[in-house]
Amino acid sequence: MNKKNIALIFVIALLALVGYKLFFSDSKKSEESKPISKTTYLMGTIINLNIFENASDDIFEKSFDIVKRIENKMSPNIENSEISTINKNAGISSTNVSQETFNVIEKSINYSNLSKGYFDISTGPLVNLWVIGTEKARVPSEDEIKQLLDKVGYKNIALDKNNSSVTLSKQGMMLDLGGIAKGYTADEIAKYLKSQNINKAIIDLGGNIYALGSKSNSEPWKIGVQNPFVDARGTHIGILSVRNKSVVTSGVYERFLEANKKRYHHILNPFTGYPIDNNLMSVTIVSDKSIDGDALSTSVFSLGLEEGLKLVKSQKNVEAIFVTNNKEVYITPGLKNNFELTDKNFKLKN
Repeated sequence: MNKKNIALIFVIALLALVGYKLFFSDSKKSEESKPISKTTYLMGTIINLNIFENASDDIFEKSFDIVKRIENKMSPNIENSEISTINKNAGISSTNVSQETFNVIEKSINYSNLSKGYFDISTGPLVNLWVIGTEKARVPSEDEIKQLLDKVGYKNIALDKNNSSVTLSKQGMMLDLGGIAKGYTADEIAKYLKSQNINKAIIDLGGNIYALGSKSNSEPWKIGVQNPFVDARGTHIGILSVRNKSVVTSGVYERFLEANKKRYHHILNPFTGYPIDNNLMSVTIVSDKSIDGDALSTSVFSLGLEEGLKLVKSQKNVEAIFVTNNKEVYITPGLKNNFELTDKNFKLKN
C-alpha cells in the first residue's frame, strides 16, 4: 500500500510540487512570517522543513536524521531494513524488530481491523506488480493479480509483543508501510521540535503535512486543499484553518498510470488487486497525529463516502473532507467553522 499520501501544500515555490498551499497573512512581510527552510530527499520523496522561529542547522540535521532512521528500518526498498528482513523471512521464520517498527506494524493492524481490511500493509506483492508511480508501471493481467491475492491478508501477520517479533505466515508475503510510515515520521519530527522549544513549523513529508503551532499572530495556518481534478499542484478548492494538526490527503491524482484510455491510481483494493473504484476523488484527514491521518486517509478513501464518514465520526479528534467525482464536497461537523469552499465549481453538501 505504497501510498500517500501525498496530501498537498506548498510553503515556498518548491512545495507547489505536492499540492497544498499555505497562505501567509500580509503582515507587512514581518521577519516573523518568514520561515527558515531546508529541503532533502528521503523516503522516495521531497522532505521540506519550514521553521518560523530561530533554529540552528543542528535542529534541521537532527530532524532529517529522524527520517533517515525510520527509513532505514521501515523501507522495503532498503535491503537490510527490518521490513525487508521480515519479507525475506515470510513463511520461514519470525523476525525480531525494534520497538519502533513493531509499534507501527501493530498500529497498522489496528487500522486494518477498523477499515474492514481495506487498509492492509500486506499488499506489498500487488504494489510491486503494478509499480504505479515508477517508470515500470503497467496494467497487470488478471491472472497475474489472481496469483498474488492469496499472499495478501493482514490476518496472516502474527505479532509477538513479548519478543517484539513479526511473522508472515505465507512465503511470498510482503509488507509495505508506505501508507503509514510517513505519518509516524512527521509525528516524531514534531515531537523532537517541541523538545527543542520550536513551536511554529510546517513539516512536509512529500505532502504528509504537520502544521505545528499557529501563525505568528496566533491565527491558524491557512491551507488550501488540492483540486483533485487538476494534476498541477497548488490549485485549491477551499481553505482549511488548523492549529497543531496533521493534514493528509489521499486521491486519484496523486500517483497514477494512464493506459487503455483509463486512469489507474495507486490506492489498491486488497480484495481484488485492482485500484479502488468508487465515486471519490479525494479524502483529506485532519487529525492530532499524522500516523492516524496517514492510515485513515487510505482507509476512508477505500471505504467510500458513506462508510468512510462512519469511520471518521467514530474516531476522536479526527475530521475529514470528501470530494466526489461529481464535484460535491462533504465535511465532518468539526470542520464547519474551519473550512471555506472557494471554488464555485464545487458544491458543499453538508
